[in-house]
Amino acid sequence: MGVSVGKAWSLGMLSTNLALLPNNKKKHVCSQQQRKTITISWSLVCGFMLFILGLISLFTGHMLSDLEWYSHRLVHPNFNFYSRLDGHYRAPIDIWKSKLSQYYYGCSDRGRGYAPAVREQMSNGYLLIAASGGLNQQRTGITDAVVVARILNATLVVPELDHHSFWKDDSDFINIFDVDWFISYLAKDVTIVKRVPDKVMRSMEKPPYTMRVPRKSEPDYYLDQVLPILLRRQVVQLTKFDFRLANHLDDELQKLRCRVNFHALRFTKPIQELGQTIVMRMQKMARRFIAVHLRFEPDMLAFSSCYFGGGDKERNELGEIRKRWTTLPDLSADGEREIYGGDETMKPLKDLFPNIYTKEMLAADEELKPFLPFSSRLAAIDYIVCDESDVFVTNNNGNMAKILAGRRRYMGHKRTIRPNAKKLSTLFAGRHQMDWHTFSKKVKACQRGFLGEPDEMRPGRDYQEFPSSCVCEKQYVNEEPDTKIDT
Repeated sequence: MGVSVGKAWSLGMLSTNLALLPNNKKKHVCSQQQRKTITISWSLVCGFMLFILGLISLFTGHMLSDLEWYSHRLVHPNFNFYSRLDGHYRAPIDIWKSKLSQYYYGCSDRGRGYAPAVREQMSNGYLLIAASGGLNQQRTGITDAVVVARILNATLVVPELDHHSFWKDDSDFINIFDVDWFISYLAKDVTIVKRVPDKVMRSMEKPPYTMRVPRKSEPDYYLDQVLPILLRRQVVQLTKFDFRLANHLDDELQKLRCRVNFHALRFTKPIQELGQTIVMRMQKMARRFIAVHLRFEPDMLAFSSCYFGGGDKERNELGEIRKRWTTLPDLSADGEREIYGGDETMKPLKDLFPNIYTKEMLAADEELKPFLPFSSRLAAIDYIVCDESDVFVTNNNGNMAKILAGRRRYMGHKRTIRPNAKKLSTLFAGRHQMDWHTFSKKVKACQRGFLGEPDEMRPGRDYQEFPSSCVCEKQYVNEEPDTKIDT
C-alpha cells in the first residue's frame, strides 16, 4: 500500500543539535507558488538552504517518484549484489524504506578458518593507542586499533581519547563507551585489557616506545616496522591514531572492522537512555522523522574553501576566520558551534518547516545538564537520534556522515540521502531558467546512486560509508505484497 506523507516528520541537526521538521499536511512544502512568494534576501541562504530543503521536500513531498532505476524486486533470480538492475521492471520509490533491503543483510561473522585471539601471556606485547579528533574521528581510530592489534598478535590496551582537540572534551573511553562490553564482545578477536599490568611496567628498562605511523598504512607496514619494536620493547604507543590503516584489507579484517564499529562500540547507559528518550518523544509526535546534518558553522564554511553566495560580506568574514587557523584551538568550542548568520540564516528553514525542535527543546534541562560540558557525549546523543531516524540527510561527507551511512546500510539499508553536490551545484545555479516540474525531475535524476540503496555499494569504496565486505545477499526471499504497518 502507499505511504501517507501527511504526518511525515523530519529532524535536522544544527551543528551538534537536533531539530524536528514536520511536513505540511495540506500542501507540498516547496511548491512553485511558495518558491515565488518566499523572498530570501541573503543569497547565501538561497544557495545552501535551497540545496538541502529542495531535497527534503522533493523526496518527502513526491512519494511516487519516477526514479526509474529502482525496482522493488529482483528481475533475475541470480541477481548479483554489485550489478545494476536492468530497468525493465519499474516501480515507484518508497522514500521511507529501500525496496531492495529485504534481499541483503549485515554479515560480519568470523569465517570458518578464523584463528582465535592470542592470549595476553602469549601475545607479542601491549599496544597503546592514542586516538585523535572528535567522537567520530576517534571512533574510526578505535576500530582500526583493534584490527592493528589483530595483525600484530598484540594485546590491546583500551584506547585513550583525545583531550586536546578543538572540542576540548576530557571524556575518557569509559565515559562514552561501555568498556566491559567492548572487551567481552571482541574476546574472540583480540585480547583487550584496561591497562598494562604493573608487573610488565616495572620490568621495562625504558618507557613505552612512542611512534606515529603514516596515514593509511598497509598491514605489511605494521609487520615490518612496528612488530620488531613491539617484540623488543614489550609496549608500543601509536599516537595521533586516526586513519592510520589502509582502507582496503582482506575480507576477514574488514568484517572485524564491522564487528567493532557496529557492535562492540556501544554507548554507555546514560547516553543510550537519553538518546532513546529523545527518539521516543519524536515518535510520539509523528510516526516518521528525517535527521538532517547541516554543519553550517563558520569554521566549517571557512575551511571548506567554498563560496556560498554571500557576496563580499561572506568573503571577508570567512577570510578572517581562515586567518585564525593557527589560533583555532584557543577558541571556545561552544561559541564556534553556532550557525553562520544565526536566526537570519535559519528563518527560511523555519518558515518551510514551522515545527523545528533541537534536543535542547526535547530534553529537560536536568536531563541534558550532565552532558553539556562534554561535546563528544552530546555528539553521541546526536548519533543515536540520527541512526534511529527513518531518513538521514547530510550536506557534507565528514566522519559522522560516512560512519552513519555505513551503519545504516549494514543495519538494513535505511535511507541515507547524500546530496550529489557535483551535479546539483550546476543545477541549482540555473534553477531560475526552468519551471518547477523540470527542476524537480532533474534533482531526482542527480540523486541516482545517492539514496542508500544496496546496489550503490562497490568494493574498494570507503569502508566506513560502503562496508561492502559486511553485507551479504540472501539466497531465498519470500516475496509478498507490500503492506502498511502502523507503529
